[in-house]
Amino acid sequence: MVDAARARKIADRIRQVVAEMLERRIKDPRLGFVTVTDARITADLSDATVFYTVFGSEAERADSAAALESAKGLIRSEVGRQTGLRHTPTLTFAHDPLPDSARHLDDLFAAARARDEEIARRRETAEYAGDADPYRRPEEDAGDDEDGSGAEGVHGAEGSVGGTPGRAGRPAT
Repeated sequence: MVDAARARKIADRIRQVVAEMLERRIKDPRLGFVTVTDARITADLSDATVFYTVFGSEAERADSAAALESAKGLIRSEVGRQTGLRHTPTLTFAHDPLPDSARHLDDLFAAARARDEEIARRRETAEYAGDADPYRRPEEDAGDDEDGSGAEGVHGAEGSVGGTPGRAGRPAT
């Protein structure tokens, strides 16, 4: 087993070597516009997974996958030569779903923005169901008591709720 920092450095080096190979040495006509996005390697340095994206249609993606599989041996030998490892890791190419997921999230955000704009347009022409200000003001409450006194408020003379003795914790005197 190797420490995680060294494995990460080796994975970055593998990503660089594969990207350079695809750009300069692999001349397969099936290979489309391929971008190497990431590489991961196991802790024992025996298996490496190279993630890639292809700009284009689903057919171009399938053609590029076939081209990568056919060039795997050449790429692996170059990875072994440039990394200097005793045992060259086996390479696995995997299509990276991250750009597709990001595109889907962008679509969801655009739909949410459109709904928010629609709600804002409706809010401009909306009217209140009742009064514009449903809260009572203190100056209005002074004259609204039924008995006209307005002095006792919510608590009765005994200090208990509703004027019933014994509810506030003390007996009425």
